Amino acid sequence: MKKQLLFILVFIALAMQGMAQQRPQYSQYMLNNFLLNPAITGIEDYADIRVSNRRQWVGIDGAPTTYYVTAHTPLNKGAAGNRYHRALAHHGVGVSMHTDKTGPLRRTGVNFSYAYHLPITTSINVSAGAAAGLIRNSVNAGELQFTNPNDPLIGGGDINNNVFDLNLGLWVYSRNFSVGVSGAQLLENTGSFQPEGSPNAALDLQRHYFLTGSYRFEPMERIDVIPSVMLKLANPSPLSVDANLRVLYDERFWVGASYRHNDALIGMIGVYVSPLLDVSYSYDATTSSLNRVSAGTHEVVIGFKLLNDRRIICPQWVW
Repeated sequence: MKKQLLFILVFIALAMQGMAQQRPQYSQYMLNNFLLNPAITGIEDYADIRVSNRRQWVGIDGAPTTYYVTAHTPLNKGAAGNRYHRALAHHGVGVSMHTDKTGPLRRTGVNFSYAYHLPITTSINVSAGAAAGLIRNSVNAGELQFTNPNDPLIGGGDINNNVFDLNLGLWVYSRNFSVGVSGAQLLENTGSFQPEGSPNAALDLQRHYFLTGSYRFEPMERIDVIPSVMLKLANPSPLSVDANLRVLYDERFWVGASYRHNDALIGMIGVYVSPLLDVSYSYDATTSSLNRVSAGTHEVVIGFKLLNDRRIICPQWVW
């Protein structure tokens, strides 16, 4: 049953690429919105580095496995503004790398990002950012079964396709709220190229759009309640909606839950260990028909705060 399901997934990925949401799925994106929106670049007062591993649909052979590393830092950022004075405008630069493997399909990407942050009142800031890089899509023919003995991929020939990538974003934020909009893979297949001698195949990219929002309530002195939402569109796929709720205690420990429409219920937990380190974990309980063969999804994120001269423990702008 598991192998049959794998081949169904592979067939859909190859034959209906244009109808799929191709970017990796993340459950803890609200802790690292840099994954979705380059306008986040350099938002904090330190260099933010995050490493993650996600194992999706555990129990299914060839199910997606994703790794990423992100890093971004502010440039010429002055001291944070107080309630009477605006913070200083500043720049941010960053880099992100990820690899996502599903059966014989592998997607690897690297992007370099830049953002400019501009205070517009004593409490509200706006930033705009761009990220550009390269995406490489590969199919390992050695992991496929063929019915045509003359197929040119028999013998291990791979399909490789490289595409230039462009992402743009806008972010409006304060101490207690944020709203962001971004677009990814905006070039689609413009600038697509393949290594010489590689079999010709269409591994098309589709544009993705994200709208996110969050608000931080403080009902008690040491308790913060943070609801957030994300809308994701990758035409012609249907609109995807995530609703999240996190509770933060003493700006140290937090628990959370999410609902991804027609896909999963998610539980999360995390701790800001020190001015250097934070760790979080999430588990997705699959609610689609895949729950018959899947034991769920695990995701671990480890964060590092470098150049953290103010010894900040809990992030000030992306909670």
